[in-house]
Amino acid sequence: MPILDSETLEIFSRSADQTRRFGMRLGRMLQNGDVLCFSGDLGSGKTTFIQGIAQGWGSVDQVTSPTFVLVNEYYRMDGSTLFHMDAYRIDSTLEAEELDIDRMLHQGVLVVEWAERIDSVLPKERLTIKMAWVADEQRSLVMVPYGERYQTLLHSFRHRSFGV
Repeated sequence: MPILDSETLEIFSRSADQTRRFGMRLGRMLQNGDVLCFSGDLGSGKTTFIQGIAQGWGSVDQVTSPTFVLVNEYYRMDGSTLFHMDAYRIDSTLEAEELDIDRMLHQGVLVVEWAERIDSVLPKERLTIKMAWVADEQRSLVMVPYGERYQTLLHSFRHRSFGV
């Protein structure tokens, strides 16, 4: 594994509950227009982390994987929307463009699993989160910010989570 730069944050989670709590901390800081791009194998904890994000963001809805519907929408009391997209079954850029990503970016927060499959239609400024299975109760999360907003977001997340 390459040496991480000073903007990148690597976390090791020791349980699903801890992964969810990290997500909750991040979710509390999200704003409309934010984009989080997830990658990682099946079972790496992406949906668990996103459940925490939605809870911390203030969703009143239960989070489930949108694998077969492509996009789930979650709401909070102020009417804001968190869009949870699963790009695993998207086969082309054209198909991704038909999902109206621009509308999602203007109306709420966009969280994308398997984001690498539709990279060309997503904003270049984003927070990427690569997750990996390490052991039965351990996951690795590598968070990389692209753009000033996401550098600030990740810095705040690091400070709130670890005090550094």
